[in-house]
Amino acid sequence: MNLTPDEQAEIRRRQKSRSIVMAVVLGALVVLFYAISIAKML
Repeated sequence: MNLTPDEQAEIRRRQKSRSIVMAVVLGALVVLFYAISIAKML
């Protein structure tokens, strides 16, 4: 499967945006769990 440089760049762009979304989701989960643990202590 030979891809043109433009197609390779598009795939890399999609991978990067997907990675950023996953990082944001994981970060939000960490904050959520932290907030829940703080709320339980109060």
